[in-house]
Parts: sequence; structure tokens; C-alpha cells
Amino acid sequence: MVRPEALTQMFAQEQNFGRVDIAMSARVVGLLLMFAVVCVCIIARGQSNSDSATGIKGVITVSPIRPGPVTKGSEFPTAAPLPNATFHVSSDEKVVTKFTTDTNGRFQISLKPGHYVVVLAEDRFPKPCGPFQIDVESGKMTEAEWRCDSGMR
Repeated sequence: MVRPEALTQMFAQEQNFGRVDIAMSARVVGLLLMFAVVCVCIIARGQSNSDSATGIKGVITVSPIRPGPVTKGSEFPTAAPLPNATFHVSSDEKVVTKFTTDTNGRFQISLKPGHYVVVLAEDRFPKPCGPFQIDVESGKMTEAEWRCDSGMR
């Protein structure tokens, strides 16, 4: 037979375990909420950094792309993208980096704020392609559209 004191003691222990479970659950939920807030802050910070990228982006074309005279209103294009071309980027007369255009003549490169000179690193054309001068501002991707002379006449 079970004594009444034993039943009272068991009931009290069950109530204490229930309180402990609730307290533990509240702590776990609190930690999960804090973790979620930290994750959201990190993601938001990463997005703002990508929005404030600094450098240059744009397209480089070459023209003329056909020999002979170009008539006004011609249906044929006079310029084409300059694909897979490597360019040197210099600052204070020192090459700081290089980039290669994609198949559509486009490029994007991260640079620190400052003044840069960009020139084709290859001898593709009779005339030099560049130098192109550009100023890069902090927190901004400076747009550039440059054209190289093919030397074709």
C-alpha cells in the first residue's frame, strides 16, 4: 500500500519537473530567437556590403569591324564587343591588377577608390587600345564604355 506522504511527495516532484521543463523550454526558445536575430543581421550586413561594391564595370567594343566606307543609316553594325581581351589596370604607373572581358566584351572588377589607367595587355590591333583613364569612387561601381580602334579602313 502506498502511503499518503509518498503520494504527496511524488506529486510535488512531478510539479517541480514540469516547472523545470517550462523553464528549459523558455531558455531554448530564447536562444533560438537570439540566434535567428544574429543570422538576419549577418545576412543584412553582407547584402549592404555587396550593394556598396567599389570598382569599375562596363563593356569594351572594337570598331570598325568591316573594311570600306560606312554609310549613314547602314543596317550593318560598325562596332562589336571585344571578347576575351586581357587589360592591365595601373595606378601611379604600376600595374595593380588585370581583367579579361567575357564573350560579350563585358567586365567587372573591384578596385579601391582612386585614379586608374586601363590599357589592352595584348597586341591585337595596329593601334594601342587605351589608355583609358577612370576615377573610382568609394561605394560605387563606376560604369565605363570604351572603344578600341581595329585599324581597319
